[in-house]
Amino acid sequence: MKIATYNVNGIKARLPRLLEWLDETKPDIACLQELKSSDETFPEADIRGAGYGAIWHGQKGFNGVAILARGVDPVEIQKGLDGEPEDDHSRYIEADVMGLRVASIYLPNGNPQPGPKFDYKLRWMKRLQERASAILAEEVPAVLAGDYNVIPTDEDVFSVQAMQDDALMQPESRAAFRTLCYQGWTDAIRTRHPTGQVWTFWDYQMRGWERDAGFRIDHLLLSPQAADRLVDANVDREYRGREKASDHAPTWVTLRD
Repeated sequence: MKIATYNVNGIKARLPRLLEWLDETKPDIACLQELKSSDETFPEADIRGAGYGAIWHGQKGFNGVAILARGVDPVEIQKGLDGEPEDDHSRYIEADVMGLRVASIYLPNGNPQPGPKFDYKLRWMKRLQERASAILAEEVPAVLAGDYNVIPTDEDVFSVQAMQDDALMQPESRAAFRTLCYQGWTDAIRTRHPTGQVWTFWDYQMRGWERDAGFRIDHLLLSPQAADRLVDANVDREYRGREKASDHAPTWVTLRD
């Protein structure tokens, strides 16, 4: 079973690339982020035409998350995270699908830091930790997949100096990600590729793709019950180089059935 995460950076603008990727790689489950689409304008007909059921949590112009499943409809468990009732950002959706609990996550960027956006990022990570702990307590095979907007270690970035002031790699961001992992979640990519450059994002600016100036911010965290079934994990890197591509590449894990 193949589970992928893909920040599409605008589902309407990238729909040809998304449908192309679904057809060519056929993930069983695909978690999408940064839809930049309202619920009403989500391209459900195109997704179903590609053979996928879907649930989504949209927002006009920015944010937005979805879970796609090949041949079935995901069963929605939760939209959004508890803890801040006034938070109207569409950044989290969770479902049961194909015997797995799956969440699609679009964590706040947090820039500029310090400031209110960074404070919101850290509060959001705390809320995610609380939800993740509750999922672990259910002892089900689970995958938390998405754009975490966290560069976990210095090895996960092309240049520490270039990114040292960015919210994505501040000590507080990294500590919050470690706290999440220490609950008992397994970082699938680093389990299969313990060292080396494994980028999932290349900025449009400064010829990031052409210079291979990337970093790793798209993660798939596995509960112990899912980690026991881990077969492989990697990045569909070449899709970043296609015409009118997202600035992220699809990132995936395969689990034994």
